[in-house]
Amino acid sequence: MDKIMETYRDWCENTYFDEATRQELRAIEGQNEEIIDRFYQRLAFGTGGLRGVIGAGTNRMNIYTVRQATQGLANYINQVGGAKKGVAVAYDSRYMSQTFAREACLCLAANGIVTYCFESLRPTPELSFAVRRLGAIAGIVITASHNPREYNGYKVYWEDGAQITPPHDKNIMAEVAKVDDWSMIRTMEESDARVQGLYHIIGEELDEEYDKMVRSQSIHPDMILDQAKDIRVVYTPLHGTGNVPVRKVLSELGFEKVYVPSEQKVADGRFATVSYPNPEDPKAWEMALALAKEKDADLVLATDPDADRLGVYCKDSESGEYKSFTGNMSGMLIAEYILREKKALGTLPKRPVLVETIVTTDMAKAVAKAYDVELVEVLTGFKYIGEQIRLFEEDGRSFVFGLEESYGCLAGTYARDKDAVVAVMMLCEVAAFYKRQGKTLWDAMIDMYERYGYYREGLSSVEKKGISGKEEIAAIMSKFREGKPDKIGNYQVLAYRDYKSGKRYDCVTKEESSANLPTSDVLYYELEKGAWVCVRPSGTEPKIKFYYGVKGSSLSDAKEQLQQVKSALLEIADVSEV
Repeated sequence: MDKIMETYRDWCENTYFDEATRQELRAIEGQNEEIIDRFYQRLAFGTGGLRGVIGAGTNRMNIYTVRQATQGLANYINQVGGAKKGVAVAYDSRYMSQTFAREACLCLAANGIVTYCFESLRPTPELSFAVRRLGAIAGIVITASHNPREYNGYKVYWEDGAQITPPHDKNIMAEVAKVDDWSMIRTMEESDARVQGLYHIIGEELDEEYDKMVRSQSIHPDMILDQAKDIRVVYTPLHGTGNVPVRKVLSELGFEKVYVPSEQKVADGRFATVSYPNPEDPKAWEMALALAKEKDADLVLATDPDADRLGVYCKDSESGEYKSFTGNMSGMLIAEYILREKKALGTLPKRPVLVETIVTTDMAKAVAKAYDVELVEVLTGFKYIGEQIRLFEEDGRSFVFGLEESYGCLAGTYARDKDAVVAVMMLCEVAAFYKRQGKTLWDAMIDMYERYGYYREGLSSVEKKGISGKEEIAAIMSKFREGKPDKIGNYQVLAYRDYKSGKRYDCVTKEESSANLPTSDVLYYELEKGAWVCVRPSGTEPKIKFYYGVKGSSLSDAKEQLQQVKSALLEIADVSEV
């Protein structure tokens, strides 16, 4: 406690910090709980970068913690000789995003590293594309993705265009940790950086190249032209970066009837019309669904603030209601469409691979088997899918599609991160394909369930804030790890994988084997009847996450089974979903 208060007083008095920062902190004097939360730790630079609440303090997103992280990154870039290759920097519509991007650029420049900053907000996947297009050593995007409005974040990419993975993630984390004194951090004036050729602006020319690569993923552009005039699409960028690129690509492909809630076109870090700018949150859809009913839309689509996640509603022609699609459902519709149509056209590449995370639907395994395509599973986080693209290029395999349950997917290899722009385009193409057959996407989804099985999945996130929350999350993980439940509800545990130890234990044969994935604080349980559960702490929020999946004989059976597994899992953890 003494150390926390000492750090707090230093921030209040040290003229290194600007007057606004010091005033913000002086205003909370005597509020010990608030002071502790702001200073009990340094905002963690994890395997993807930073993410936290905006504000003054060591455990907050501010220009000082951004500079601190950037200095560590700069030190590593200079160690590997990447200064001349440079770093591409992008930012979204969140509060302080542009400021944080500028601060990162000026810190890099002061360390002799060339920077390329977008002139205005851009989607995260375009940053992934830009890194490779510019031949940069790394990339930074300022975003907190789908987090609440009070958050911002800082994600780091490496030269392959994917978010940092081993060994670079650990090496950068180590360098950031060494920056433990403000005197170690360099910065400079923007005018000086420009004169010295260290600060460059990226304009529309790269937008055009990115747009062209997205459109090149279309399989049947002629079919779209034939059907697009009859498809009504409501799309909302939720005040984020998707508005311009999404509408542009749909217009260029011929979709004529695309409607956007006028209030949500505006890029706005306050997210004035939604309490939580997340396509997974039903409340975020109110304006879009109201417009959809007015326009009698076939599809209702939403992208998160940095346009790497896509949420979907589709009209059910029988009931007239709009059905919500999970990320697993929309991802599988796109995946099967790509595999089926490319196989029919003879354009499926040699040694094709479908990639998913371990918590994504098991329907992917059935679809991959049906089309004789290899399926690769990776840890949670799209960076591991992006990493596979590089590995496939080295061993002669071909990435076809990648997806994760959290509303993210990628078609093509022009980017190495999930891309909601291409996801919107592909899903609209799939809708056009089925509309020609007199079917909706909901009809197509039911067809997939009938063919492959009624796979359903769920996610429960439990928030645990502050020091005590961190300890509670660790205790829950220990409870599962040490307790080794032999049953979860009515489902026998057949095997469990502990990715922290790297072991898989077969409960039937009693044999141990390798879990075959990198080390991570994740527990995965294989249950009977094709069910499974997974438990892990969130890497970006103060939450513990519980994933679960089943395979039923019908939609109602799968729904019932899913609820049983969920209830049993949360009971073991002794938590309740908010």
